[in-house]
Amino acid sequence: MVNTARLPMPLMESYDWQYEGLCRTVDPDAFFSPEAERGAPKSRREEAAKAMCARCPVIAECREHALSVQEPYGVWGGLSESERAAILAGRKDTHAA
Repeated sequence: MVNTARLPMPLMESYDWQYEGLCRTVDPDAFFSPEAERGAPKSRREEAAKAMCARCPVIAECREHALSVQEPYGVWGGLSESERAAILAGRKDTHAA
């Protein structure tokens, strides 16, 4: 579950970028794993989602949002759950040093 304390203030300007996302035009299931999805099916779905993200005009905003609120599920800003976790872990290691 997302820690809502990390979400930006509920101002329209904080979320305006989402109106420009290519993901608004497709089924959300393209970006989020069904329960028990593993292996090749998960990899194919994630790669297809990342390909859409790569063409998206708001990929940077989406990625930063997902990292700042620590989105636990799905592909956001071209990053999978595990890729975001690795980036966040690296940030914690950097701050701890």
